[in-house]
Amino acid sequence: DGEVHMNELKNGNTEMFWNPTSEVRRQRLKRHIVLFEEQMDFESERLWQHVTSAINKGDQHKATQEKFVLEEEQRNAARERRESGTEWKPLLFQHDAGTNEWRYKYEDLRPWDPLNDIAQFEKDGILQTMERHLSTRMSNHKATCINNQITRHKRSAKDCRRRKTSDQPSNHSQNTESSCSTPESVQELSDDDGKYLGFESLCAQCGKEMNHLKEIHSAVLSLQKAQQDIHR
Repeated sequence: DGEVHMNELKNGNTEMFWNPTSEVRRQRLKRHIVLFEEQMDFESERLWQHVTSAINKGDQHKATQEKFVLEEEQRNAARERRESGTEWKPLLFQHDAGTNEWRYKYEDLRPWDPLNDIAQFEKDGILQTMERHLSTRMSNHKATCINNQITRHKRSAKDCRRRKTSDQPSNHSQNTESSCSTPESVQELSDDDGKYLGFESLCAQCGKEMNHLKEIHSAVLSLQKAQQDIHR
């Protein structure tokens, strides 16, 4: 977002190559970084702070010296590991023997699915995708729970009717309200009729899934607000 000039060495003329407008400067994205005092020794901003400072001051000689110091420390550390037989195990990268390249362990190369993928975020160096299918899985699980309860209810009702038939109750007992009385239309009930059967309470897993969905919903609202702020 700054001016860029081209200098012609032959005649010493200077030409404006890029001069951003105030509108361009206002649209610059905000940097989100970890506070310097909270960074560990090998995080880039802290590790290269002296090189960066020299570059900002226009001192190319000092920047080169500081860069050499860092690289020499890294060479010495690698030499010590080699001599002691210590294997270097990166946390986030793995070596691909086929291409002889280092690749990010958690890379996700599948195409973005706008119908299922909500947002991508980073946590502890690991890129993750928040997906929408959790709500579908939770709904399916809830439906399965209700269906299982309805099936048990039907079985209990069938056993009850079988006992009635085998016991051949007297007229008096037939006129008395039975604790096994069940509507014959139970088999026609849908999933939405769970409340009629008293199944409105969720199982433990359903409850966990519901809480998880609430957390995701809150996160999505926060992301949407951030996007609106960025657009403004």
